[in-house]
Amino acid sequence: MGDWVLEGSDDGLHRVYLPREAPPVSPDDALPCALLDRAAVEFEEYFSGRRQNWTFPTRPLTGTEFQRRVWTLLSDIPFGATTTYGQLAVRLGSPGAARAVGGANGANPLPVVVPCHRVVATSSLGGYSGGLDVKTFLLALEGART
Repeated sequence: MGDWVLEGSDDGLHRVYLPREAPPVSPDDALPCALLDRAAVEFEEYFSGRRQNWTFPTRPLTGTEFQRRVWTLLSDIPFGATTTYGQLAVRLGSPGAARAVGGANGANPLPVVVPCHRVVATSSLGGYSGGLDVKTFLLALEGART
């Protein structure tokens, strides 16, 4: 699917850049970091089908209160499962906020770790900031029914 770039420090993973996103700093210029090495190993295990959850720490996510509430719910979606934007909106107590849930997904700084790819539209895959081919790949990797 291309290169995934991880950004973080000893306090946790800060950001995951999808293959089509350009990180602000070249990975070649990055300083060594044991936590990032560990996260990279876990990502390799995930992409090879040997990992379903993460053990490395993440830095607390910053965003609006609504975004943080959505991201918390995303973290509860099990590996290989999907839910819809509308179902998440209902769980948030805002049944008309499906589009806002989609917007929060698009602002997620830790895609895959906070699994926004597991959210689909009622009658389609919906969108994905990394591209629908990446979303399709991730869902297939997890054996999710779409």
